Amino acid sequence: MTRAVVVGAGSWGTAFSQVLTDAGTDTLLLARRAELADAINTAHENPDYLPRITLPPALRATSDSEHGLGGADLVVLAVPCQSLREYLFAIRHLIPPDAVLVSLMKGIELGTDKRMTEVIREVADRPLSRVVVISGPNLAREIALREPAAAVVACTDMDVAKQVQNACNSGYFRPYRNHDVVGCEFGGAVKNVIALAVGMATGLGYGDNTRASIITRGLNEIARIGVAMGAQAQTFAGLAGMGDLVATCSSPLSRNRTFGEDLGRGLTVEQVIAKTRLTAEGVQSSRSILDLANKHGVNAPITELVVKVVADGRRPQDMMRSLLGRDPEHELDDDV
Repeated sequence: MTRAVVVGAGSWGTAFSQVLTDAGTDTLLLARRAELADAINTAHENPDYLPRITLPPALRATSDSEHGLGGADLVVLAVPCQSLREYLFAIRHLIPPDAVLVSLMKGIELGTDKRMTEVIREVADRPLSRVVVISGPNLAREIALREPAAAVVACTDMDVAKQVQNACNSGYFRPYRNHDVVGCEFGGAVKNVIALAVGMATGLGYGDNTRASIITRGLNEIARIGVAMGAQAQTFAGLAGMGDLVATCSSPLSRNRTFGEDLGRGLTVEQVIAKTRLTAEGVQSSRSILDLANKHGVNAPITELVVKVVADGRRPQDMMRSLLGRDPEHELDDDV
């Protein structure tokens, strides 16, 4: 890999651009707004998403898609999940035909219930062997501060996975290879929904026992749906499963957990969005994830709880009582 372009100058796209640059990869960050690209080039800072963090001088930014994507070996997509199809369709003719496409996104597309790699393959017309997922416990601000972290680089072609692994192995960011694209991608999407439930419990005043119980049962729920979709069970015990779930459910930097806390304190979805000016990915993907669970005949009570709160306007305390009122079964049963 000689040239990487990261599409999307949000917090994770910017942090991963730094990772690539620190790993010695020639990296260009493609921003939507020229003023943001100029700030990164001149002040070496992303004031909108990672303020007060100095970016490497070697990292360059542009808002010119044609100039930015020309000659790219690696195109990393870090745009909002529900915007991916439209954005990728607009730039697909600019992406070199041999470029590897990498997804940093963690969500399910509304309306189609497709994972992000499925959208990428459909819109960009790429074989599965040229599409990669990077997932794991990767809170953007901590990585931008160069705190140690690990992730999974998933692709059906291990040679491609190794190329991407080498491109982002920066020392503080340690990537591991995996061939289970479905598992790594699905774990990253559903953990956002579980984090919303953990946040609601926290906002309601519940403590560590409750949070640990939701995280553990949430992992079981993720794995059951994922395996039904063709993922490997052991993937969910790794970085893209348990690792990502723990980080997202535990950290105050987690947008999904914080969003859930506000819901638990009595705010509506609209009020939280107005307060933060952001929408948590789990809010947008929860309905699609529940659709997938129902399609594959998998019971998903925590996801169902979240959907009833964020989509149907039910009160978190009522949904928590409903969840606790379910008949307890064997811990390893497949339906609870």
